[in-house]
Amino acid sequence: MTLPPISLSGPRFQTDPAALYREMRRDHGPVVPVLLDGGVPAWLVLGYRELHQLAGDPVLFTRDSRLWNQKDALPEDWPLLPIILRRIPLGDPPTPEQMRERSAISNHAIDGVDLIGLRSLTERFADELIDEVCGAGHADLISDYAVQLPLRVTAVLCGFDAEDGPGLVTALTALMDGQEGANDALAHLIGTTTELLTKRRTRPADDMVSRMLARGERFSDRELVETVLEIVVAGHQSTADWIGNSLRLMLTDERFAASLFGGRSSVAEAMNEVLWEDTPLQNWPGRWASRDTHLGDRHIRAGDLLILGLQGANHDPLVRTPGLVRTSGNSAHFSFSHGEHRCPFRAQEMAEVIAGTAIEVLLDRLPDIDLAMPQEGLTRRPSAWLRGLTSLPVAFTSTPPLLRGP
Repeated sequence: MTLPPISLSGPRFQTDPAALYREMRRDHGPVVPVLLDGGVPAWLVLGYRELHQLAGDPVLFTRDSRLWNQKDALPEDWPLLPIILRRIPLGDPPTPEQMRERSAISNHAIDGVDLIGLRSLTERFADELIDEVCGAGHADLISDYAVQLPLRVTAVLCGFDAEDGPGLVTALTALMDGQEGANDALAHLIGTTTELLTKRRTRPADDMVSRMLARGERFSDRELVETVLEIVVAGHQSTADWIGNSLRLMLTDERFAASLFGGRSSVAEAMNEVLWEDTPLQNWPGRWASRDTHLGDRHIRAGDLLILGLQGANHDPLVRTPGLVRTSGNSAHFSFSHGEHRCPFRAQEMAEVIAGTAIEVLLDRLPDIDLAMPQEGLTRRPSAWLRGLTSLPVAFTSTPPLLRGP
């Protein structure tokens, strides 16, 4: 008997995704028929080998969304369009050649980031955020810290003024959460980025936008705005959730307790374990089949949408020893994807520096930090895409802010 498709929504993605993926794999195999909001069909690839094949063949499984056999049936206000297309929707989807050209200039911009300077910049913003809460003796490490830090750092790397950071955080959060002010938030992001482009054309600096402009003479302002915002979006929520998920692990798992008392060997181990067991990107679009084919014994039609089941593949029992917990030193996970379109190596390094520095500064400044509620009460955002906490309340001994120079 053919089982019906699985809805790619619902509370189990929030409460117990690991068990849900096991059931999906048991009932449907490594390639699962799913339904997105509004009954839109797609395939969720949970098998490690199948996902390796999917991500490793950009010709058969392309990122060209113009091939999508469902696109003409979608309403203009379909809420998943920004997620499925993985871009800020300012105009028509770029062609594969345009995507390659944009990737080239964005990679050039990212490659110019100095990691030592990045660590210093992250420490500065981390200290500023901690200064705002350290005297209270309590804080929410998600809203007060993890959600704030990555975008403030990335904004300065792009060339925005430091004072623009809080407004960009607010706007991007509203846009990604689909809040009531999402359209106003998008207008703020576009306007602020356009102003930055105008300024950097006359006054170049050592930042990512200036490096884009030096290589992107053939790009329109709209294309450059999209490219800048794609970098901002890609580096914001996933890094914030990496920080939050790692801090949750370190506060609730006795294996990492040493890091709360000055040890540092466990920070990197906790961050790596999160990428295997609690990765910020659970499922991520998208690939489209360029012709009829087969994947995991499933018949895939030309134009079908395939979703990368990153967390499910990380837990595939065909490649993971049952009961394996420690993943120290093993980086064969899919948390940064795979193949031609995987997260660029420099961007991975940047995310690791930001997340690792954020955790270390926090533990240095607030060494007796402790969870302020039972861990069973912690909740996740109800999302099948991004896995992160809604809050992480903590308590600690009140301390004065760092002294600032003139």
